[in-house]
Order: sequence, then structure tokens, then C-alpha cells
Amino acid sequence: MKAVMQGSLITTFRCNAKCNMCNIWKHQTRPEEEIDYHYYEKLPAGLRINITGGESTIRKDIDDIFRVLYPKASLLELSTNGYNTETIVALAKKYPNILIRISLEGLPMLNDSKRGTTNGFDHALRTMLELKKTKCKNIGFSVVISPDNYKDLIYLYDLCVALGVELGNSVVHNSWYFHKDDNQLTSNEALLEHEKFVKALLTSKRRGLKNKLKDYGRAYFNRSIHRRLRGDEPGYRPPCGALNDFFFIDPWGNVSPCNGSSEEWIIGNIKEDSFENIMNSEKAKEVAKKIKACDRNCAFIVTERHDMVRRPWKPILWILKNKIRIIRGKDICW
Repeated sequence: MKAVMQGSLITTFRCNAKCNMCNIWKHQTRPEEEIDYHYYEKLPAGLRINITGGESTIRKDIDDIFRVLYPKASLLELSTNGYNTETIVALAKKYPNILIRISLEGLPMLNDSKRGTTNGFDHALRTMLELKKTKCKNIGFSVVISPDNYKDLIYLYDLCVALGVELGNSVVHNSWYFHKDDNQLTSNEALLEHEKFVKALLTSKRRGLKNKLKDYGRAYFNRSIHRRLRGDEPGYRPPCGALNDFFFIDPWGNVSPCNGSSEEWIIGNIKEDSFENIMNSEKAKEVAKKIKACDRNCAFIVTERHDMVRRPWKPILWILKNKIRIIRGKDICW
């Protein structure tokens, strides 16, 4: 199987939420300084592309961005908080083969408290219910595991199973992108709740084999998250694929390898040069050395996804072993 390179396009730092695990909303861009959509035409075909922000649906030219990228991307993804229902549903109707993930941080009261929104859960759920009426089927919620929401993980998963939609998850990080250096999550209680969540994935109650297999794969990805939460020493996760497997473009057009470093490692600007020249530049080679020496211990799904594609026997054996352990009443072996 071939791993497809992913490009995450941070289209804006404007945001209509005020999340407590992310301070992008304190460092918002102005519309006039954000990269014009036509520069995205310079990206090669065949990439998996994630449209993100801030809240990308705030951009008035969001449809133009999708119009440019939809024909050339192997998969086009929208990460959103679901607040702008009409815009999101219109994109889904016009571009039905996209992937959409709507951020939720817990059940209604906790979600709106963490995200600093009014009726944010209501907007997200309404958007999801409207999306289910469209031909866009790769839809779901996503959650960032943090110190004050891990108890809601199981409930969010149960909600997604009931609705028949996906649940993606990640974990809090500190970096230049989030403008945070105080995100932490280490407690025995969090570990216990997270293990319950992973057990629910490994004993998936979803309909259909394909949906069950997705849950099993998600459980394997959470292996790295659990070991990060446990405080394990670096070395348990696959080698970082930044610059080889994925890259980011910020709202000004700057190209960088990842969003997990303490500072943005810019290797070029898509407005000033071709994508190919930027990725093969001397600056890119210099940054590649920094990536190799990086010890930040991130747990990003894109790294795991590529490793699972390249070495599928690893997740298969881990999943089988732990399904047997669960049947026998034993704890998960991480």
C-alpha cells in the first residue's frame, strides 16, 4: 500500500471560538493578509488535503478554495467547529466526496465551556444532522483529549455510534500553532477513562465490518496517545514523517513541516516559489535535520496513519492480541 502525502492548509487564524487548549483566537489574521485561494493551484495533484484554521468557513472565498482543490486532491478534508451550518452543508452538497470532521470537546455544557461558544454543541449537532441528509457520507465529529474532558469520551463515542458517524480524536499539544506551552494531561484517572474508550473501540458495536475495522484502527492510534499520557519516554511512536509524509501552509503562504514544533520552521513561501522548489530547497534540508533531532514526543494521527499503511502487521497483531486480552478479562497491553 502507498502512503499519500498530506498537506494541511491553515487558511486563516480567524476563529469564532475561544478554546482553552488553543490560543489561535488571540492571534487572529486579517482577511487582507491571508493567502489568496489561487495560490493553492500550485500544489501537486494526488495529495490528501486538510482545510483547517482557525475556523476556515469564516473565509468568504471558502468555496473557491474547494473548487480549486477538489479535482486534484486524493481526499479533501474540512476541519470545522460546525458553527456555520449553511456554509458547511453547501460545501457538502457541492463537493460530496469530501471528508468533514466537526470538533466537539464533550457534551453540551462542557463543550461550550471549553470552546468559549454560545450554543456551540447545538450548532455542531444541527450541522451533523443536516450533513446526514446530503450525499456526503464521510462525516463525523472529532475531539481533543484534555484535562477537563476525558470523562466525556465514552459519551461522545456512544453518540457517534448512535448517529452512524465517525469519531476522530487527538490529544492536547503545545506548539507555535496553538500558541500554548501549558497544555498538560497526566493523571491516573485520565488513563483509566482513556482505556475505557480504547476498549469500546476494540469491542466496536458499529454496524458493518468496515466501520468496525475503522474503530479497531483508531484504537491502535490511541496506543501512542495513551503512552504519551502515561509519560513514557520518547521512542514508543513511529519516526516523525514531517516534511516527507506531511506539511503545513500557514495563512500567509509559509510552508513548514509540522504544527508541533515550538517555533514555525519555515522552508519557503508558496506565493514566491513553486511547491517542488520549496520542498527540495536547502532550507528544507536544514529543517529536515531539526526534525530528525526533535524530541517533542508528539502523538499526531498522520504519523500513525502512514506507519500503519507501511507496516500493517503491527496494528493487526496489536489489535488481535488486545481483543483476546479483553475477552479474557485482562487489561490492554500498550
